[in-house]
Amino acid sequence: MAMEKNRVFSLLIVLVLWFMISGKFLQTAESLTVGINYGQIANNLPSPTRVAGLVSSLNISKVKLYDADPNVLRAFLNSQVEFVIGIGNENVANMTDYSKALSWVQNHIQPYLPRTRITCVTVGNEVYSGNDTTLKSNLLPAMQSIYAALVALGLNKQVNVTTAHSVAILGNSYPPSAGSFRSDVAEFIQPLLNFHAMANSPFLINVYPFFAYKDNPDSISLDYVLFRPNSGITDPNTNLNYDNMLYAQVDSVYSAISTMGHQNIDVRISETGWPSRGDPDEVGATPENAAMYNGNLLQRIAMQQGTPLKPSVPIQVYVFALFNENLKPGPTSERNYGLYYPDGNPVYNIGLNGRLPSMSSSASNPLTLLPELVLFMLVIVTLFWQL
Repeated sequence: MAMEKNRVFSLLIVLVLWFMISGKFLQTAESLTVGINYGQIANNLPSPTRVAGLVSSLNISKVKLYDADPNVLRAFLNSQVEFVIGIGNENVANMTDYSKALSWVQNHIQPYLPRTRITCVTVGNEVYSGNDTTLKSNLLPAMQSIYAALVALGLNKQVNVTTAHSVAILGNSYPPSAGSFRSDVAEFIQPLLNFHAMANSPFLINVYPFFAYKDNPDSISLDYVLFRPNSGITDPNTNLNYDNMLYAQVDSVYSAISTMGHQNIDVRISETGWPSRGDPDEVGATPENAAMYNGNLLQRIAMQQGTPLKPSVPIQVYVFALFNENLKPGPTSERNYGLYYPDGNPVYNIGLNGRLPSMSSSASNPLTLLPELVLFMLVIVTLFWQL
């Protein structure tokens, strides 16, 4: 009888361990290494809880927000999704005050760790490509205050501080080896790069080959911007061949950073995508081209490709965006970058078999219940052993 009880007990322990290990495996090992931008400038989006279910069904492992929406962060508790959260341009000036920066971290980051995996804070968005000189001057001090607050709270090893830039900060991008920053932003970029090197944080860039093609459809090959087979361009200084514009633009940023004396700062793509609709003058904004761009990009990411200049460093990308956002201002394309309509239907097919849970069903990832389920099983085991 004792031997039989030992066998049953051992089997239950194996089942508990299998549940724990397989659950973690399903959620991380099979997750897509691509990130997704979750914008919310719309009045018809599903609830964050349902969005968490959609993201889980897509096995996407990284989500980027433009704020620190507590409803979203709570919806993704225990999901293992890595979050980038943002501080809007309108709040950058406040963050130059250390006490306000500390309060922001205590209210928007600390309460959610570690159950929601916040790994990065972006302070401002595309600041240096704008005309607000005060905002430009405040950006780095704000980043330094947020970083100091993270250090004070012992969080700087798990949460990075950075900002996202438009590719328009480049003064020259061709050939990639001659990439350089615009002279009017160079004075801001140099100390910013020094901060990145000190804090070991990435340099984020928003890159949209669509814009280049839209402005020059007669001189830029559609195959080149959509990752379709083409002869590409060869950099005369390095003899490196580029078969797509995205990689060329990223390497231009690496070159620009290198000319300022930094060789070990990672460049990551915080936004890229292609609109499925546009105004009559927005050449190339079609569902077919959007599907081709994002589908081919996902294939490159799955192959863990690096750029020609950094072939051993897989590109890290956040696709823009999860949903079409009906309240975004500007041309029609701005409201049509989503992979999904707000009702959960895909805008086009690129092989992502995600599902938006219905409002009546629980959108929670079952694996978020992992601690409770394991505890329940251990209680059952203990009660059994006492029989």
